[in-house]
Amino acid sequence: MKAQQKRIAGQPCWVFGNEQVEVAVTELGGHMAPVTFRRDSRSPVQPYYISPWQEEGLPVDDPVLVPLRGDFFCMPFGAPSTHRGKAYACHGDPATRKWTGTGVEASGGVTRLTLTMKTKDLPGKITTRLALVDGHNVVYTQHVLEGYSGRTSLGHHATLAVPEAEGALRVATAPFRLGMTNPTPVGDPAIGHYQSLAIGGEFTSLKKVPLLWKDPKAGDCTAFPTRLGYTDLLGVFPRPHKTPAWTTATNQAAGYLWFSLKDAAVLPATLFWISNRGRHNVPWNGRNRCLGLEDVCGYFANGLAESVRKNALSAAGIPTAVRLSPKRPTTIHYIEGVAPVPRGFQCVRTASFAPGAVTFTSVTGKKVTAAVRHDFLADGAL
Repeated sequence: MKAQQKRIAGQPCWVFGNEQVEVAVTELGGHMAPVTFRRDSRSPVQPYYISPWQEEGLPVDDPVLVPLRGDFFCMPFGAPSTHRGKAYACHGDPATRKWTGTGVEASGGVTRLTLTMKTKDLPGKITTRLALVDGHNVVYTQHVLEGYSGRTSLGHHATLAVPEAEGALRVATAPFRLGMTNPTPVGDPAIGHYQSLAIGGEFTSLKKVPLLWKDPKAGDCTAFPTRLGYTDLLGVFPRPHKTPAWTTATNQAAGYLWFSLKDAAVLPATLFWISNRGRHNVPWNGRNRCLGLEDVCGYFANGLAESVRKNALSAAGIPTAVRLSPKRPTTIHYIEGVAPVPRGFQCVRTASFAPGAVTFTSVTGKKVTAAVRHDFLADGAL
C-alpha cells in the first residue's frame, strides 16, 4: 500500500506508523522527523530536531540544510570534499537528493516503509527499509548498498531537539576506548562561527572534555544545553563487543530517554554535534540549538578524502572508511527508540541486554526496560 504523503515543516514527506510510533520521512534527503513515540500513551514524545528556517525562504549554501531535521543517512559522511578530482557534497546524495518511495508493507506485526535511490556521486543503488514492530517504541533502519566500488565514509546523523533549560538533556554512552575533540576548527570565525572545545584534545570522560581556554581547562559534555554561543564537535569510539554499543539522551522533565543501538564494528564512531547558537551566518542566524548524536564510520566530519587516507584514528586502529564491492551488497543496520523514565532517573549509567529487551540503569539506581529486537543489528531479522 502507499504511504500517506504530507507537507510537514516545509518538506513533502511520507508518513507511516502503528499504534506506538508514527514516522515522517522527507522525500528530499530522507530526513526522519517528526517521529512520535508512545503515541498510544498520555505522554507522546517527539525527540527529534527540525531546523528553524523551514518555510522562511532564506538562502542556504549547503543542500543538506534545506530539509535538515531528525535522522538521515549520509554517504559519504562529512563535509564537502574533493577526492581524486571529484567533488562530493556535504553528507552525499542520500542526504541531499530525492528518494523514491515504493510503498508500505504490513505483516506479522511489522510495518515497513521502503525507499530507493540511485546515487550519482558514488554510483550505485541504496534501498532503505524503515520498520516498526507492534508493541515497540523503536524504529529499525536497514540500508542496503548495491553496485558500489571502493572506500567511503558513511553513517547515521541522528539529531535531537534540546530543551531550553540549562543541562536538561543528559547524555551517556557505552564505555569507549578513546575520546577526542575535533582535530580541526569546527567553523570559520570570520563568518560568525565560534567553538569552545579544544582542537584535537583527547579525554577519557565526557565530564572532562578539553576546552580552548585555560580556566577552566575542561568542560562537561554530558548535559545540554551548555556553553551558550558555541558550536562544537567531539567523538567517542567504543570497542566492538558481542552486545550493541549504545547512546542515550534523558529528558527528565518530559519523562523519557531516547536511545540508539549499533554494531561498533560497523559504525565505530559516535560524534556529538553540539549546536548551541554558535553560528551567526544565514540561515543559522545565532538561534540554532540541537544535539547530533551521529553513529558513523569516518574521520570525524572531515569528509571523504580525509576518511579514506591515513589519519589519527586509522593509525590508532579505528576504521574511518567502509570498503564497498559491486560483487556483494553491504547492509547497515541501526536502531533508535524511546523509553519512559521514572522521577529521579537523571541519566543512564549502564545498559544490559536480554533476548528482546534492553535495560538501562541510571546513576541513581533506577531501571527502565525497553522492548527491542537488538539481534536485528546482526541479522536484519524482525
